[in-house]
Amino acid sequence: MKNDARTEGGVKQGAAGVEAGPAKAAGPCRRLVPVILAGGSGTRLWPMSREQFPKQLIGVVGRDSLLQATVSRLKGFAGNFKVDGEPIIVCGEEHRFTTEEQTREAGVDARIIVEPARRDTAPALTLAALAAVRDGEDAIMVAMPADHSIADIPALHRAIAIAAEHAERGVIATLGIPPTRPDTGFGYIRLGAALDDGAHEIDRFVEKPAAELATQYVAAGTYWWNSGIFVVRASVWLAALQKLNADMHAACSAAAQEGEADGKFFRPQAAQFGRAPSDSIDYAVMEHIGTPTKPCDGVVVPLVAGWSDLGSWDAVWDAMDKDESGNVASGRVVFEGATSSYARSEGGRLVACVGTTNVIVVETDDAVLVADRSRVQDIKGLVARIREQHAPEADTHRKVRRPWGFYDSIEHGERFQVKRIVVSPGSKLSLQMHHHRAEHWIVVCGTALVTRGEEQFLLSENESTFIPLGVRHRLENPGKVPLEIIEVQSGSYLGEDDIVRFDDTYGRS
Repeated sequence: MKNDARTEGGVKQGAAGVEAGPAKAAGPCRRLVPVILAGGSGTRLWPMSREQFPKQLIGVVGRDSLLQATVSRLKGFAGNFKVDGEPIIVCGEEHRFTTEEQTREAGVDARIIVEPARRDTAPALTLAALAAVRDGEDAIMVAMPADHSIADIPALHRAIAIAAEHAERGVIATLGIPPTRPDTGFGYIRLGAALDDGAHEIDRFVEKPAAELATQYVAAGTYWWNSGIFVVRASVWLAALQKLNADMHAACSAAAQEGEADGKFFRPQAAQFGRAPSDSIDYAVMEHIGTPTKPCDGVVVPLVAGWSDLGSWDAVWDAMDKDESGNVASGRVVFEGATSSYARSEGGRLVACVGTTNVIVVETDDAVLVADRSRVQDIKGLVARIREQHAPEADTHRKVRRPWGFYDSIEHGERFQVKRIVVSPGSKLSLQMHHHRAEHWIVVCGTALVTRGEEQFLLSENESTFIPLGVRHRLENPGKVPLEIIEVQSGSYLGEDDIVRFDDTYGRS
């Protein structure tokens, strides 16, 4: 890594922590570092969750987003371990600004690692492990997916405290969910010998089973769901990965060593990271526990805390409070003679369900989903078909978030488009120009500082200006309240890729 790296104890140090070389096995560690894996897309929760704004950034079961709930999950942790106040978040390029904004709103100052490409959870955790070892310490990572829901936080803390005691002595610990029903959507962990603290040795990991086999697992009482939450010392993870997948270890180490800080973000070197094989934590390491090639011992700690991976709309329905008829409503929803249904109005329109049973209805500004609760796993295939049609609804919402605020495409037609643009106080768009469109700006609320060619001037409410095709321009909000404008675009091509940037605060090309 650039930025005045130094070497201490055989481990290369830098501004973002350790980036290369084998981690030094330290003595007993009492420091927990939350690691949030936030690189998923969550297509099964379409149309709320989309490629450019996935489910971890959405308030699926509450006011806060799932990411915000996750980064705050270890607050108030009491016990023999001290929780690091700066969690490590690993996310994708397209989500980095929203991730930073949401963590800041949650009152958390996080270290954010931006993956150059998606390589699944094992390389992501490896980048976090390299950053978690610093100044000769060997922190215990509490790796959590960013898109799960947990109702009983004290119960989670108790389970993590037990897992951390095992992790401290060099064991990989995971949290297992005693199953409440046969479920083909989860991987399972077969329990080994029972331990004094309620944990079990891991006999082996089992892939998602067919329905009949899932029923047998639950009846046997010796299989728990795999929660995807892992507690492990950074050096133990790195050593296990180096033994089982040396190529992934080498690629991630080189990517971190040659990476660079970018404001509040750390960017691993793209070409080196691209050499890392794509694999999950389970496949890369955990499924080897209990086999002759096992890299270390593993234990599973029971978690009974109202956990849900929110992997489908049916899971969302199951995780939420219901009325006397088993219905769940979110937003402007009315039920009449309905049972066991979930309805959500996100775009503000009234959703009325009459006589429905086991139905999912989700309304957004630009799409409506109606599905049988027993078929919600098919939504992933539906989204793939929508993407094959090159429809924008597969990847983006009508309301698109940007590091400076957001815009909402409220109307479009032949050679014109109307957007509502909101710029946060003190923020500004890039200095840019367009080859194929001109723009009219009307200020609705706040004050706009406009750059147009060689001119620069202020616009107040109810004032407007015209940006001709091919002219450099910039919109800024110099005030302390959000700036809201209506933009009317006209021209032969109105795509977002018709932007030539000359200067950008946020480092976009």
